[in-house]
Amino acid sequence: MPSLRTALLQSSGRPGAVAENLKALDEAAARAAETGARLLVSPELFLTGYAIGDAVPELAEPADGPGAEAIAEIAVRHGLAVLYGYPERDGERIFNASQLIGADGTRLANYRKTHLFGCFEQEWFTPGGQTVVQADLDGVRIGLLICYDVEFPENVRAHALAGTDLLLVPTAQMHPFQFVAESVVPVRAFENQMYVAYVNRVGPEGEFEFVGLSCLAGPDGTVRTRAGRGEELVVGEVDPVFLAASREANPYLADRRPGLYGSLA
Repeated sequence: MPSLRTALLQSSGRPGAVAENLKALDEAAARAAETGARLLVSPELFLTGYAIGDAVPELAEPADGPGAEAIAEIAVRHGLAVLYGYPERDGERIFNASQLIGADGTRLANYRKTHLFGCFEQEWFTPGGQTVVQADLDGVRIGLLICYDVEFPENVRAHALAGTDLLLVPTAQMHPFQFVAESVVPVRAFENQMYVAYVNRVGPEGEFEFVGLSCLAGPDGTVRTRAGRGEELVVGEVDPVFLAASREANPYLADRRPGLYGSLA
């Protein structure tokens, strides 16, 4: 089975400027497609920006809203799948969401962040209620989480048990928590035997300072590609053959004793 070449867009775009962020995503998709990438992953709330304050209700939209339509056009135009973050409106509720759109423009999966971080998110968003959301892309089982979610080992283990091969984690990781990108994410990939694409915002935005350091970590715990502290597009390979061999050699999941873990819930 061929590798799934995956592009990580490390950028904060322009907060509050949806049209400009769509243009940036279009340009990144063109660059990613030139490398042969079949998947482009952008950061948390990339469509609108993260530090948008009380503009959240105004900029939130349904999962099938105009942002989704515009990104579907980008995906079709450049022939690759796109994962983007956005504030999703569902009636009176607003979720911090991410959506995966296929290369043919089909909406493949929509995930709502289950663990909200800090006062800003807890004020404006409703926590999602579904831990494991998946889709299949080019023979690879894709799973979705958002930022803070990956810092809870239970979330990632749930994906491992559900067969996720590549976990996409759009994020807004800020100073001084860069150790998550540097250390936690590679460990999550190793202990759960999967690839993890962790895609961050970068630079100052409102009261936040995003640290970049986006990465694609492999099931052996090594980082296959890593961005720095600036705007950047990096590309890495998700190799199903290597993943299968790694899972065969690593006993973590097979050696679990679930009967001992009941108290964790």
